[in-house]
Amino acid sequence: MKLTENFSREEFDCDDGSEMPTDVQLNIAELAVQLEIIRAHFNAPITINSAYRSLEHNEAVGGSKNSQHLLGKAADIVVKGVSPDDVADAIDFLIATGILKEGGLGRYNTFTHYDIREERARWNYKTI
Repeated sequence: MKLTENFSREEFDCDDGSEMPTDVQLNIAELAVQLEIIRAHFNAPITINSAYRSLEHNEAVGGSKNSQHLLGKAADIVVKGVSPDDVADAIDFLIATGILKEGGLGRYNTFTHYDIREERARWNYKTI
């Protein structure tokens, strides 16, 4: 099912195949709209490494007990041809200018985490 011009609901599904609850689907729809803004900024495709996670899958991958992934409010993304640091910097800029919704922003070596939790949260888990 298509959520936006460039994102389908299936891209946000849990990797363990578990059913996505209805309230999570609503959050995913809102997240997809925000990801479209990021995609338009770079004019480049986005790959979603992880979005919704069931409790079991979140535990299996070592996710936080309060992870926004559990609510369908988070996505770990890679923008084609753009470094994770440049993606994070752009997200910070888009939030600061009011173009993108405030939320969580995590820096990692190979991807960028963005979530729509409605309050500012920042972390850096890069190891290199």
